Amino acid sequence: MSGDAPVDQQPTATRRPAFGGRAGRIVGVVATVVVTTVAVGLSQGWGRADQTASPPTASPSAAAPPAGPAPTASVVLNSTDDAFIQLLIPMNEGALALIDHVDSRSARADPSLRALLNDLRAAHQAELRDLRGLLAAGNVAEQNIHEGHQMPGMVTDASLAELRAAPDTEVPSRAAALVRAHLAQTVVLCRGEQTAGGSPELKALAGRMQQARAAELSALDGRPGATGTPQAD
Repeated sequence: MSGDAPVDQQPTATRRPAFGGRAGRIVGVVATVVVTTVAVGLSQGWGRADQTASPPTASPSAAAPPAGPAPTASVVLNSTDDAFIQLLIPMNEGALALIDHVDSRSARADPSLRALLNDLRAAHQAELRDLRGLLAAGNVAEQNIHEGHQMPGMVTDASLAELRAAPDTEVPSRAAALVRAHLAQTVVLCRGEQTAGGSPELKALAGRMQQARAAELSALDGRPGATGTPQAD
């Protein structure tokens, strides 16, 4: 029995250094791999602040739509095209001022007239964006060359002042008369653009506007003050 004890103790003593040596080598290899991986990662830009910030930089421009129409190609506008746009812009703006005023008046104003004017507001605002977009595509500056003129169908400051001074009971008929004159004259101008205009894009827009005005005039028929015939000039 006494001769077996040294045999059991000696293998135990020889195995412990072997295990410790292997463990040390494994730890060393793992540490080397980790250090190498981190070094490679850093050399490739892992964790750089400029790369983490780049995705948010691109997303706003992709998500934000343009504020207005941005023509993808230039257009060529002749003198008729230019005159048509430069006149239609203040005409539509005058009509929008009229619509805003009717909205601000007494609640007794005709509900059906208000509904029609609300539709006109949306259509006129869209037309203004299209007209200004074509001006920009044609590299032509916007000019209010008719400011202060008493142009047929244009809602002027004077006509708005008269409407403001009118009693609430007269507002619907007066407003309807002004709107009809505006719509009817726009039909005349759209016909002229389609006949003498040069830009296919603008002539197509004028055709759509003429069709819209015809439908709007039809909806206005029969209202007090909404009578009259389009003027030729």
